[in-house]
Amino acid sequence: MDLIWFRKDLRIYDNPALTNATERGNCKAVYISTPVQWQLHHMAPIQADFIERHLNLLAEQLLELGIELEHIEATDFNDQADKLLSYCQTHNIENIYANSEVEINERNRDKKIQQALSDTNVSLQLFESDVIVSKGKVLNCDGDMYKVFTPFKNNWANYLTQHPLNMSQPPKPLKQASNKSISSVKIILNTPKTCSKKWPLSSDIYNQVLPSFLEKKHDEYKEYRDFPALKGTSGLSPYLAIGAISPKVILFNVLQKYPHILDNPKADIFCWLNELAWRDFYKHLIFHFPELCKHKNFQTKYDGLIWRNTPEHYQAWCEGRTGYPLVDAAMKQLITTGWMHNRLRMVVASFLTKHLLIDWRLGETFFMKHLIDGDFSANNGGWQWAASTGCDAQPYFRVFNPIRQSERFDPDGSFIKKYLPELSNVPAKQIHFPHKYLASVGKSSVYPEAIVDHKTARLDALALFKQA
Repeated sequence: MDLIWFRKDLRIYDNPALTNATERGNCKAVYISTPVQWQLHHMAPIQADFIERHLNLLAEQLLELGIELEHIEATDFNDQADKLLSYCQTHNIENIYANSEVEINERNRDKKIQQALSDTNVSLQLFESDVIVSKGKVLNCDGDMYKVFTPFKNNWANYLTQHPLNMSQPPKPLKQASNKSISSVKIILNTPKTCSKKWPLSSDIYNQVLPSFLEKKHDEYKEYRDFPALKGTSGLSPYLAIGAISPKVILFNVLQKYPHILDNPKADIFCWLNELAWRDFYKHLIFHFPELCKHKNFQTKYDGLIWRNTPEHYQAWCEGRTGYPLVDAAMKQLITTGWMHNRLRMVVASFLTKHLLIDWRLGETFFMKHLIDGDFSANNGGWQWAASTGCDAQPYFRVFNPIRQSERFDPDGSFIKKYLPELSNVPAKQIHFPHKYLASVGKSSVYPEAIVDHKTARLDALALFKQA
Protein backbone atom coordinates (compact mmCIF):
# COMPACT_ATOMS: atom_id res chain seq x y z
CA MET A 1 0.00 0.00 0.00
CA ASP A 2 1.27 3.48 -0.91
CA LEU A 3 0.41 6.83 0.62
CA ILE A 4 -0.03 10.31 -0.84
CA TRP A 5 0.65 12.99 1.79
CA PHE A 6 -0.97 16.31 0.91
CA ARG A 7 0.61 19.52 2.20
CA LYS A 8 0.58 22.86 0.31
CA ASP A 9 -0.65 21.12 -2.82
CA LEU A 10 -4.42 20.84 -2.38
CA ARG A 11 -5.22 19.99 -5.98
CA ILE A 12 -5.74 17.17 -8.46
CA TYR A 13 -4.25 18.75 -11.58
CA ASP A 14 -0.46 18.93 -12.02
CA ASN A 15 0.22 17.22 -8.71
CA PRO A 16 3.29 15.02 -9.33
CA ALA A 17 3.10 13.28 -5.95
CA LEU A 18 -0.51 12.27 -6.55
CA THR A 19 0.14 11.17 -10.13
CA ASN A 20 3.09 8.99 -9.15
CA ALA A 21 1.21 7.46 -6.23
CA THR A 22 -1.80 6.47 -8.32
CA GLU A 23 0.34 4.99 -11.10
CA ARG A 24 1.37 2.21 -8.74
CA GLY A 25 -2.22 1.23 -7.96
CA ASN A 26 -4.19 1.28 -4.75
CA CYS A 27 -3.18 4.03 -2.31
CA LYS A 28 -4.33 6.03 0.65
CA ALA A 29 -4.23 9.80 1.19
CA VAL A 30 -3.68 11.87 4.32
CA TYR A 31 -3.58 15.50 5.34
CA ILE A 32 -1.94 16.16 8.71
CA SER A 33 -2.93 19.52 10.18
CA THR A 34 -0.65 21.25 12.70
CA PRO A 35 -2.62 23.95 14.57
CA VAL A 36 0.21 24.80 16.99
CA GLN A 37 2.74 25.12 14.16
CA TRP A 38 0.29 27.28 12.22
CA GLN A 39 0.04 29.65 15.15
CA LEU A 40 3.84 29.82 15.39
CA HIS A 41 3.90 30.70 11.69
CA HIS A 42 1.11 33.28 12.18
CA MET A 43 -1.41 31.70 9.81
CA ALA A 44 -4.34 34.02 9.18
CA PRO A 45 -7.74 32.67 10.31
CA ILE A 46 -9.17 33.46 6.86
CA GLN A 47 -6.46 31.35 5.24
CA ALA A 48 -7.21 28.49 7.64
CA ASP A 49 -10.85 28.59 6.55
CA PHE A 50 -9.76 28.75 2.91
CA ILE A 51 -7.61 25.65 3.42
CA GLU A 52 -10.49 23.81 5.13
CA ARG A 53 -12.84 24.53 2.23
CA HIS A 54 -10.29 23.29 -0.29
CA LEU A 55 -9.55 20.20 1.76
CA ASN A 56 -13.21 19.27 1.54
CA LEU A 57 -13.22 19.96 -2.19
CA LEU A 58 -10.10 17.82 -2.55
CA ALA A 59 -11.71 15.01 -0.53
CA GLU A 60 -14.65 14.97 -2.94
CA GLN A 61 -12.38 14.96 -5.98
CA LEU A 62 -10.27 12.14 -4.54
CA LEU A 63 -13.33 10.00 -3.83
CA GLU A 64 -14.21 10.23 -7.49
CA LEU A 65 -10.76 8.74 -8.16
CA GLY A 66 -11.35 5.99 -5.62
CA ILE A 67 -9.19 7.51 -2.89
CA GLU A 68 -10.34 8.47 0.59
CA LEU A 69 -8.63 11.47 2.18
CA GLU A 70 -8.03 11.03 5.90
CA HIS A 71 -7.46 14.02 8.15
CA ILE A 72 -5.06 13.57 11.04
CA GLU A 73 -4.47 16.28 13.63
CA ALA A 74 -1.00 16.84 15.04
CA THR A 75 0.37 19.73 17.08
CA ASP A 76 3.55 20.79 15.33
CA PHE A 77 5.96 19.45 12.72
CA ASN A 78 7.65 17.05 15.15
CA ASP A 79 4.31 15.55 16.08
CA GLN A 80 3.34 15.56 12.40
CA ALA A 81 6.35 13.39 11.60
CA ASP A 82 5.54 11.02 14.48
CA LYS A 83 1.89 10.72 13.42
CA LEU A 84 2.92 9.98 9.85
CA LEU A 85 5.35 7.24 10.86
CA SER A 86 2.74 5.68 13.14
CA TYR A 87 0.18 5.75 10.33
CA CYS A 88 2.62 4.01 7.99
CA GLN A 89 3.21 1.21 10.49
CA THR A 90 -0.50 0.72 11.13
CA HIS A 91 -1.44 0.57 7.44
CA ASN A 92 1.65 -1.25 6.12
CA ILE A 93 2.67 1.66 3.90
CA GLU A 94 5.55 0.94 1.52
CA ASN A 95 6.02 4.31 -0.17
CA ILE A 96 5.10 7.86 0.83
CA TYR A 97 4.62 10.36 -1.98
CA ALA A 98 4.68 14.08 -1.20
CA ASN A 99 5.52 17.40 -2.83
CA SER A 100 8.45 19.23 -1.27
CA GLU A 101 8.16 22.49 0.62
CA VAL A 102 10.92 25.07 0.43
CA GLU A 103 10.83 26.62 3.92
CA ILE A 104 13.54 25.57 6.38
CA ASN A 105 11.31 24.04 9.10
CA GLU A 106 9.50 21.96 6.51
CA ARG A 107 12.78 20.81 4.96
CA ASN A 108 14.13 19.83 8.37
CA ARG A 109 10.93 17.90 9.10
CA ASP A 110 11.30 15.93 5.88
CA LYS A 111 14.96 15.16 6.66
CA LYS A 112 13.89 13.85 10.07
CA ILE A 113 11.30 11.59 8.45
CA GLN A 114 13.78 10.29 5.87
CA GLN A 115 16.29 9.54 8.64
CA ALA A 116 13.63 7.72 10.64
CA LEU A 117 12.71 5.66 7.56
CA SER A 118 16.31 4.79 6.69
CA ASP A 119 16.19 1.58 8.74
CA THR A 120 12.79 0.52 7.39
CA ASN A 121 11.41 -0.65 4.07
CA VAL A 122 9.38 2.56 3.70
CA SER A 123 10.57 5.36 1.42
CA LEU A 124 9.64 9.04 1.25
CA GLN A 125 9.67 10.28 -2.34
CA LEU A 126 9.52 14.05 -2.78
CA PHE A 127 8.55 15.95 -5.92
CA GLU A 128 8.59 19.64 -6.84
CA SER A 129 5.26 21.32 -7.53
CA ASP A 130 5.45 24.89 -6.20
CA VAL A 131 7.39 26.64 -8.99
CA ILE A 132 7.34 26.87 -12.78
CA VAL A 133 11.10 26.50 -13.33
CA SER A 134 12.82 24.07 -10.99
CA LYS A 135 14.93 25.62 -8.26
CA GLY A 136 18.60 25.64 -9.17
CA LYS A 137 17.94 25.91 -12.91
CA VAL A 138 18.10 29.71 -13.16
CA LEU A 139 21.65 30.75 -12.27
CA ASN A 140 24.11 33.43 -13.32
CA CYS A 141 27.34 32.89 -15.22
CA ASP A 142 29.14 31.93 -12.00
CA GLY A 143 26.55 29.28 -11.21
CA ASP A 144 25.03 31.30 -8.37
CA MET A 145 21.51 32.43 -7.67
CA TYR A 146 20.66 35.88 -9.01
CA LYS A 147 20.37 38.58 -6.35
CA VAL A 148 18.40 40.97 -8.55
CA PHE A 149 15.07 40.17 -10.15
CA THR A 150 15.38 41.46 -13.74
CA PRO A 151 18.29 39.24 -14.87
CA PHE A 152 16.60 36.32 -13.10
CA LYS A 153 13.38 37.00 -15.01
CA ASN A 154 15.19 37.20 -18.35
CA ASN A 155 17.01 33.92 -17.74
CA TRP A 156 13.78 32.38 -16.39
CA ALA A 157 11.90 33.28 -19.57
CA ASN A 158 14.78 32.08 -21.74
CA TYR A 159 14.85 28.75 -19.91
CA LEU A 160 11.15 28.26 -20.58
CA THR A 161 11.57 28.93 -24.29
CA GLN A 162 14.18 26.15 -24.45
CA HIS A 163 12.53 23.56 -22.21
CA PRO A 164 9.03 22.13 -22.42
CA LEU A 165 6.60 22.94 -19.62
CA ASN A 166 6.75 19.69 -17.68
CA MET A 167 3.35 19.19 -16.08
CA SER A 168 2.18 16.00 -14.38
CA GLN A 169 -0.43 13.92 -16.11
CA PRO A 170 -3.91 13.75 -14.53
CA PRO A 171 -4.16 10.94 -11.96
CA LYS A 172 -5.81 7.74 -13.10
CA PRO A 173 -8.93 6.53 -11.25
CA LEU A 174 -8.19 3.46 -9.17
CA LYS A 175 -9.95 0.20 -9.85
CA GLN A 176 -11.08 -0.15 -6.25
CA ALA A 177 -13.20 2.97 -5.92
CA SER A 178 -14.27 4.08 -2.45
CA ASN A 179 -17.88 3.33 -1.62
CA LYS A 180 -18.00 6.20 0.86
CA SER A 181 -20.60 8.83 0.05
CA ILE A 182 -19.21 12.16 -1.09
CA SER A 183 -21.85 13.93 0.98
CA SER A 184 -20.43 12.31 4.14
CA VAL A 185 -16.99 13.87 3.64
CA LYS A 186 -16.36 16.66 6.14
CA ILE A 187 -12.95 17.83 7.30
CA ILE A 188 -12.84 20.35 10.14
CA LEU A 189 -9.60 22.05 11.14
CA ASN A 190 -9.21 22.74 14.84
CA THR A 191 -7.81 26.25 14.56
CA PRO A 192 -9.21 29.82 14.58
CA LYS A 193 -11.05 30.57 11.33
CA THR A 194 -12.91 33.44 9.72
CA CYS A 195 -15.16 33.13 6.68
CA SER A 196 -13.44 33.01 3.28
CA LYS A 197 -16.53 32.34 1.15
CA LYS A 198 -16.17 35.57 -0.81
CA TRP A 199 -13.35 33.71 -2.54
CA PRO A 200 -14.68 30.93 -4.82
CA LEU A 201 -13.23 27.44 -4.79
CA SER A 202 -10.40 26.58 -7.15
CA SER A 203 -12.76 24.59 -9.37
CA ASP A 204 -14.49 27.87 -10.28
CA ILE A 205 -11.12 29.52 -10.85
CA TYR A 206 -10.10 26.87 -13.38
CA ASN A 207 -13.45 26.91 -15.19
CA GLN A 208 -14.47 30.57 -15.02
CA VAL A 209 -12.14 33.12 -13.40
CA LEU A 210 -8.85 32.32 -15.16
CA PRO A 211 -10.39 32.01 -18.66
CA SER A 212 -12.34 35.24 -18.11
CA PHE A 213 -9.23 37.09 -16.90
CA LEU A 214 -7.16 35.97 -19.89
CA GLU A 215 -9.95 36.90 -22.28
CA LYS A 216 -10.99 40.27 -20.84
CA LYS A 217 -8.31 41.71 -18.52
CA HIS A 218 -4.89 40.30 -19.38
CA ASP A 219 -4.12 42.70 -22.20
CA GLU A 220 -5.02 45.70 -20.03
CA TYR A 221 -3.25 44.45 -16.92
CA LYS A 222 -0.28 46.82 -17.16
CA GLU A 223 -2.59 49.80 -17.60
CA TYR A 224 -4.96 49.07 -14.71
CA ARG A 225 -3.05 46.87 -12.25
CA ASP A 226 -1.96 49.70 -9.96
CA PHE A 227 -5.41 51.21 -9.34
CA PRO A 228 -6.91 49.64 -6.20
CA ALA A 229 -10.44 50.88 -6.91
CA LEU A 230 -10.49 48.74 -10.08
CA LYS A 231 -10.62 44.97 -10.39
CA GLY A 232 -7.55 44.87 -12.58
CA THR A 233 -5.73 41.92 -11.00
CA SER A 234 -6.37 38.19 -11.36
CA GLY A 235 -6.96 37.32 -7.69
CA LEU A 236 -5.07 34.02 -8.03
CA SER A 237 -2.58 34.55 -5.20
CA PRO A 238 -4.66 32.84 -2.44
CA TYR A 239 -4.92 29.68 -4.55
CA LEU A 240 -1.21 29.64 -5.33
CA ALA A 241 -0.39 30.15 -1.64
CA ILE A 242 -2.12 26.94 -0.53
CA GLY A 243 -1.37 25.01 -3.70
CA ALA A 244 -4.99 24.80 -4.85
CA ILE A 245 -3.82 25.85 -8.31
CA SER A 246 -0.58 24.95 -10.04
CA PRO A 247 1.57 27.83 -11.36
CA LYS A 248 2.45 25.62 -14.35
CA VAL A 249 -1.22 25.21 -15.22
CA ILE A 250 -1.61 28.99 -15.18
CA LEU A 251 1.36 29.43 -17.50
CA PHE A 252 0.03 26.67 -19.76
CA ASN A 253 -3.24 28.59 -20.14
CA VAL A 254 -1.36 31.81 -20.87
CA LEU A 255 0.71 30.11 -23.56
CA GLN A 256 -2.40 28.75 -25.24
CA LYS A 257 -3.55 32.32 -25.83
CA TYR A 258 -0.14 33.96 -26.26
CA PRO A 259 2.28 31.35 -27.68
CA HIS A 260 5.17 33.80 -28.07
CA ILE A 261 4.79 35.70 -24.80
CA LEU A 262 8.09 34.38 -23.42
CA ASP A 263 10.11 35.73 -26.32
CA ASN A 264 10.25 39.31 -25.03
CA PRO A 265 10.09 39.84 -21.24
CA LYS A 266 10.19 43.61 -21.81
CA ALA A 267 6.94 43.66 -23.78
CA ASP A 268 3.80 45.08 -22.17
CA ILE A 269 1.99 41.81 -22.68
CA PHE A 270 4.53 40.10 -20.37
CA CYS A 271 3.48 42.29 -17.44
CA TRP A 272 1.11 39.82 -15.78
CA LEU A 273 3.47 36.90 -16.35
CA ASN A 274 6.01 39.02 -14.53
CA GLU A 275 4.07 38.31 -11.31
CA LEU A 276 4.60 34.56 -11.73
CA ALA A 277 8.28 35.20 -12.35
CA TRP A 278 8.46 37.21 -9.10
CA ARG A 279 6.80 34.31 -7.28
CA ASP A 280 9.39 31.86 -8.61
CA PHE A 281 12.19 34.33 -7.80
CA TYR A 282 11.29 34.49 -4.11
CA LYS A 283 10.95 30.71 -3.81
CA HIS A 284 14.31 30.22 -5.53
CA LEU A 285 15.83 32.68 -3.05
CA ILE A 286 14.52 30.72 -0.07
CA PHE A 287 15.87 27.53 -1.63
CA HIS A 288 19.36 28.98 -2.08
CA PHE A 289 19.37 31.10 1.11
CA PRO A 290 17.38 29.14 3.74
CA GLU A 291 18.57 31.51 6.47
CA LEU A 292 15.96 33.96 5.16
CA CYS A 293 13.42 31.75 6.93
CA LYS A 294 14.97 32.93 10.19
CA HIS A 295 14.06 36.53 9.35
CA LYS A 296 17.62 37.51 8.51
CA ASN A 297 18.32 40.57 6.41
CA PHE A 298 19.37 39.50 2.93
CA GLN A 299 21.62 42.57 2.85
CA THR A 300 23.67 41.83 5.97
CA LYS A 301 25.17 45.33 5.89
CA TYR A 302 21.87 46.50 7.37
CA ASP A 303 22.02 44.18 10.38
CA GLY A 304 23.14 47.19 12.40
CA LEU A 305 20.04 49.27 11.66
CA ILE A 306 18.56 50.65 14.87
CA TRP A 307 14.84 50.72 14.23
CA ARG A 308 12.77 53.16 16.28
CA ASN A 309 9.87 50.71 16.73
CA THR A 310 7.68 53.33 18.42
CA PRO A 311 4.74 51.31 19.84
CA GLU A 312 2.18 54.08 19.30
CA HIS A 313 3.19 54.48 15.66
CA TYR A 314 3.09 50.74 15.04
CA GLN A 315 -0.38 50.47 16.56
CA ALA A 316 -1.63 53.40 14.48
CA TRP A 317 -0.31 51.70 11.34
CA CYS A 318 -1.95 48.38 12.26
CA GLU A 319 -5.31 50.05 12.86
CA GLY A 320 -5.24 52.41 9.86
CA ARG A 321 -4.84 55.63 11.91
CA THR A 322 -1.68 57.16 10.44
CA GLY A 323 -3.36 60.27 9.01
CA TYR A 324 -2.39 59.31 5.46
CA PRO A 325 -5.64 58.23 3.77
CA LEU A 326 -4.22 55.78 1.22
CA VAL A 327 -2.17 54.01 3.89
CA ASP A 328 -5.12 53.87 6.28
CA ALA A 329 -7.60 52.69 3.64
CA ALA A 330 -5.18 49.94 2.60
CA MET A 331 -4.82 48.74 6.18
CA LYS A 332 -8.60 48.78 6.61
CA GLN A 333 -8.89 46.68 3.45
CA LEU A 334 -6.48 44.13 4.90
CA ILE A 335 -8.17 43.99 8.30
CA THR A 336 -11.70 43.68 6.94
CA THR A 337 -11.17 41.48 3.87
CA GLY A 338 -7.97 39.50 4.48
CA TRP A 339 -6.43 40.82 1.28
CA MET A 340 -4.63 43.94 0.08
CA HIS A 341 -3.96 45.25 -3.42
CA ASN A 342 -0.34 44.74 -4.46
CA ARG A 343 0.42 48.42 -5.09
CA LEU A 344 -0.87 49.19 -1.62
CA ARG A 345 1.29 46.48 -0.05
CA MET A 346 4.32 48.39 -1.32
CA VAL A 347 2.94 51.71 -0.08
CA VAL A 348 2.13 50.58 3.46
CA ALA A 349 5.36 48.59 3.77
CA SER A 350 7.42 51.57 2.68
CA PHE A 351 5.50 53.77 5.10
CA LEU A 352 6.12 51.46 8.06
CA THR A 353 9.82 50.97 7.39
CA LYS A 354 10.84 54.33 5.90
CA HIS A 355 8.41 56.82 7.47
CA LEU A 356 7.97 55.23 10.87
CA LEU A 357 11.35 53.43 10.95
CA ILE A 358 9.75 50.28 12.29
CA ASP A 359 11.42 46.90 11.74
CA TRP A 360 10.12 45.19 8.60
CA ARG A 361 9.73 41.95 10.53
CA LEU A 362 6.83 43.44 12.51
CA GLY A 363 5.04 44.30 9.29
CA GLU A 364 5.81 40.91 7.78
CA THR A 365 4.25 39.17 10.79
CA PHE A 366 1.17 41.41 10.76
CA PHE A 367 0.58 40.63 7.10
CA MET A 368 0.84 36.87 7.69
CA LYS A 369 -1.68 37.13 10.52
CA HIS A 370 -4.28 38.66 8.18
CA LEU A 371 -3.60 37.69 4.54
CA ILE A 372 -5.63 34.98 2.85
CA ASP A 373 -2.73 34.66 0.40
CA GLY A 374 -0.03 34.61 3.07
CA ASP A 375 3.02 32.87 1.62
CA PHE A 376 6.32 33.09 3.47
CA SER A 377 8.66 33.48 0.51
CA ALA A 378 6.61 36.19 -1.23
CA ASN A 379 5.79 38.00 2.00
CA ASN A 380 9.37 37.99 3.22
CA GLY A 381 10.69 39.01 -0.18
CA GLY A 382 8.19 41.84 -0.54
CA TRP A 383 8.87 43.26 2.90
CA GLN A 384 12.64 43.12 2.50
CA TRP A 385 12.27 44.81 -0.90
CA ALA A 386 10.27 47.63 0.69
CA ALA A 387 12.73 47.97 3.57
CA SER A 388 15.75 47.95 1.21
CA THR A 389 17.25 45.04 3.14
CA GLY A 390 16.51 42.45 0.43
CA CYS A 391 17.18 41.76 -3.24
CA ASP A 392 16.84 45.01 -5.11
CA ALA A 393 18.74 46.93 -7.75
CA GLN A 394 17.58 50.22 -6.21
CA PRO A 395 19.50 51.63 -3.22
CA TYR A 396 18.03 52.51 0.14
CA PHE A 397 16.88 56.01 -0.78
CA ARG A 398 13.65 54.84 -2.46
CA VAL A 399 10.91 56.18 -0.17
CA PHE A 400 7.33 56.12 -1.43
CA ASN A 401 5.49 59.41 -1.00
CA PRO A 402 2.05 58.23 0.24
CA ILE A 403 0.35 61.45 -0.91
CA ARG A 404 1.79 61.20 -4.41
CA GLN A 405 0.93 57.52 -4.59
CA SER A 406 -2.63 58.38 -3.63
CA GLU A 407 -2.90 61.10 -6.26
CA ARG A 408 -1.58 58.80 -8.97
CA PHE A 409 -3.42 55.58 -8.23
CA ASP A 410 -6.64 56.71 -6.50
CA PRO A 411 -7.11 60.12 -8.15
CA ASP A 412 -10.79 60.60 -7.28
CA GLY A 413 -10.51 58.91 -3.87
CA SER A 414 -12.88 56.06 -4.75
CA PHE A 415 -10.82 53.45 -2.92
CA ILE A 416 -10.14 55.72 0.05
CA LYS A 417 -13.81 56.55 0.51
CA LYS A 418 -14.79 52.89 0.36
CA TYR A 419 -12.69 52.04 3.41
CA LEU A 420 -12.70 55.44 5.12
CA PRO A 421 -16.36 56.50 4.89
CA GLU A 422 -15.67 59.34 7.32
CA LEU A 423 -13.94 61.06 4.36
CA SER A 424 -16.81 60.50 1.92
CA ASN A 425 -17.66 64.22 1.69
CA VAL A 426 -14.08 65.41 1.15
CA PRO A 427 -13.53 66.77 -2.41
CA ALA A 428 -11.27 64.74 -4.68
CA LYS A 429 -8.50 67.36 -4.71
CA GLN A 430 -8.25 67.31 -0.91
CA ILE A 431 -8.91 63.60 -0.27
CA HIS A 432 -5.23 62.58 -0.43
CA PHE A 433 -4.26 64.68 2.61
CA PRO A 434 -7.52 66.15 3.94
CA HIS A 435 -6.49 67.83 7.19
CA LYS A 436 -6.64 71.45 6.02
CA TYR A 437 -10.00 70.92 4.38
CA LEU A 438 -11.46 69.19 7.43
CA ALA A 439 -10.21 72.00 9.65
CA SER A 440 -11.80 74.59 7.34
CA VAL A 441 -15.23 72.96 7.66
CA GLY A 442 -14.89 72.28 11.39
CA LYS A 443 -14.56 68.51 11.13
CA SER A 444 -10.96 67.95 12.22
CA SER A 445 -12.09 65.32 14.71
CA VAL A 446 -13.39 62.87 12.09
CA TYR A 447 -9.91 61.87 10.92
CA PRO A 448 -6.56 61.75 12.79
CA GLU A 449 -3.70 64.14 12.14
CA ALA A 450 -0.67 62.73 10.33
CA ILE A 451 1.59 60.96 12.83
CA VAL A 452 4.73 61.99 10.91
CA ASP A 453 5.63 64.63 8.34
CA HIS A 454 6.59 63.11 4.99
CA LYS A 455 9.61 65.35 4.26
CA THR A 456 11.02 64.98 7.77
CA ALA A 457 10.43 61.22 7.80
CA ARG A 458 12.19 60.79 4.48
CA LEU A 459 15.28 62.65 5.70
CA ASP A 460 15.29 60.59 8.91
CA ALA A 461 15.16 57.38 6.89
CA LEU A 462 18.05 58.45 4.68
CA ALA A 463 20.11 59.32 7.73
CA LEU A 464 19.38 55.98 9.41
CA PHE A 465 20.41 53.96 6.36
CA LYS A 466 23.50 56.05 5.76
CA GLN A 467 24.67 55.26 9.30
CA ALA A 468 24.34 51.56 8.55
